[in-house]
Amino acid sequence: MFIAKHSRGNDDPTGIGEVDDDAAVAWEAPVPEGTLDAVVPLPGSKSLTGRELILSALADGPGVLRAPLRSRDAELMTEALRSLGTGIAAEPRSDGRDDDLRIAPATELSGSTSIDCGLAGTVMRFVPPVAALALGPTAFDGDPYARKRPMRPVLDALRALGADIADDGRGALPFTVHGTGSLRGGRVELDASLSSQFVSGLLLSAARFDEGVHVVHTGDRLPSVPHIEMTLDVLRARGVEADSPASGEWRVAPGPIAAHEVEIEPDLSNAAPFLAAALAVGGRVTVPGWPALTTQVGDQLRELLPAFGGEVSLDGDRLTVSGDGVLRGVELHVPEAGELAPTLVGLAALAAMPRPDGTPGEPSTITGIGHIRHHETDRIAALVAEIRGLGGDADELEDGIVVRPAALQAGLWHAYADHRMATTGSLIGILVPGVQVDDIDSTSKTLPQFTQLWERMLGSGTSDEKLDGADVAGNGLTAAADILSGLLGGFGRA
Repeated sequence: MFIAKHSRGNDDPTGIGEVDDDAAVAWEAPVPEGTLDAVVPLPGSKSLTGRELILSALADGPGVLRAPLRSRDAELMTEALRSLGTGIAAEPRSDGRDDDLRIAPATELSGSTSIDCGLAGTVMRFVPPVAALALGPTAFDGDPYARKRPMRPVLDALRALGADIADDGRGALPFTVHGTGSLRGGRVELDASLSSQFVSGLLLSAARFDEGVHVVHTGDRLPSVPHIEMTLDVLRARGVEADSPASGEWRVAPGPIAAHEVEIEPDLSNAAPFLAAALAVGGRVTVPGWPALTTQVGDQLRELLPAFGGEVSLDGDRLTVSGDGVLRGVELHVPEAGELAPTLVGLAALAAMPRPDGTPGEPSTITGIGHIRHHETDRIAALVAEIRGLGGDADELEDGIVVRPAALQAGLWHAYADHRMATTGSLIGILVPGVQVDDIDSTSKTLPQFTQLWERMLGSGTSDEKLDGADVAGNGLTAAADILSGLLGGFGRA
């Protein structure tokens, strides 16, 4: 099992995350050899892989996921479902892409097991409703910082729907779901202000509840609505009656979940730092396999990146971002794109730097992202702390970050065991020589081959490793899959 040790030490009472400068050898972010001209193939979507794994495990027959993401989060989800009785076997592909997964739902889900959530929000929030449908107790726990991530709304909602859950009043990990083989379901109110995953977790399993589910959001705001729309979309694709009868309400009717053969789209959010690099350095970066229609939040990059001064074009399934290396400051309100926020803030920090001709940098304000305080770490506090640590000028807002003109300098960038913090440090490092990321291995959460792809894009690998259009002309995803295959070997073949 590919479970990296990097996420085990993130236990800090400040809530940002533990930082230990002596814990590991830092990775020095490479600087480019010149303007960029690269094609960067990416593996499957984390969000779609997690949702389709849950639905495949609850389906009415065997199914197949084609080229799903292979990463720490995906492996944790796979092992969680296996522990409940789901058969999941990897099947190598002939084109070199990530292994397909053949999934056989259990005749009867079985508890009497324990599940390691790691730092994966999808595991700790999507799997408990499945465990409620199993027979026997299922204990959930995870990495130290995972115990700080909010769970009370979804646990209370499951109780209201008939589940028996023991958490000693914590409203967080660790907890135990005492499954009885079924769940009543019905109408339930919950506050999903801190995470849309509270809603998606209930909806994904609801067709197997006796009465389905009718979820009513009671909070003032709702972050990451596109992720809930993605959940409804994958449910409907499997024949489930799922809709949103009013703003802040969602219904799923009881009934079968059809077995499917599903092709997983590339992860568009993982494309963010690569595409942003073209704006910062100048030149162009292309991501192949970009879907014309998608529910992925990463598709919003097409509208967000031009605000920094870049150009975006979609030619067939190839998205290209180009820039001249002159970044503009921005004022963005992005409540639906929180997972893109670290990259956007990284670009803002670079835009705030003095330009080579002596022109002052430009300020930026990015708001609507208060909910990212409850992701893998408090990302707002962490981003501000790390920008300041490199000499920048940034402040926390209640729901965002303001970045003011200032020069950045070499130094250590702490990742807080957070994959998006790590990639943001790498992005800043392309214009600030000497930036070192203390935990680059945290990128294995969603993109284990990040450093190889990053170095190839920047031209800092050996000559036969450099990534250009010729490398991927035949198959846009083969290069990434070859790298990943060498890193991880098999995907828990069973």
